[in-house]
Amino acid sequence: MTVTKDSRITVTELERFLTEPPAGFSVEVRDSERRVHSDPEQSLVLIDDFHSSKGKVVFQCSRGRDVKMQNLWEYTSMRKTLLSRRIYLLVAACEENCAQTNRKGARVLQQYVVSINSSDPFFKWQMERGLDWTISSIVGESYSVDIDLTELMESWATKNTDIISDGLTKDRPLWRDASFTLKYYTDALFDFPHWFGFSKRQFKLRPT
Repeated sequence: MTVTKDSRITVTELERFLTEPPAGFSVEVRDSERRVHSDPEQSLVLIDDFHSSKGKVVFQCSRGRDVKMQNLWEYTSMRKTLLSRRIYLLVAACEENCAQTNRKGARVLQQYVVSINSSDPFFKWQMERGLDWTISSIVGESYSVDIDLTELMESWATKNTDIISDGLTKDRPLWRDASFTLKYYTDALFDFPHWFGFSKRQFKLRPT
């Protein structure tokens, strides 16, 4: 049962999160389905529906890991939300000795719900810089950008080796699904850069 937190990042084992939800969250059980409710004015949940050993889990107010936007108003609204809410993601710690090219097939050691305080000055600066760089570097109308939290999780794991190794592994884990994606679509007729995959970008959130 693990919860580690500071003002910037909170890491909670999945089952702990579902059985003892934090402030602002509640869990409703319906047969073999658990529905997680949250306040979208306080948190930005980016977790897809999934199945656990105890049944299906649905985060009712989640935007999903891939956030789609189709006009400037939606982008502006999402940008404001990204820079002012706690962001919640579901990530997985996997065996390190699995080849990195086969991460999807790696054995999952533990799943965590991770939240980051995007209004923290350093995180906010990184997010603003990354979003601005993405827009300025795009040639076409549509684009996608991955925001990668892997370095945050690696930093957390380094500081919490006792938790990671407790019943899991003595090695440093690999992190899977430690990212989310913003996808901006337009109805441009000749959006060739997007069609050919030239409008994909990525930036990382770093702990320091």
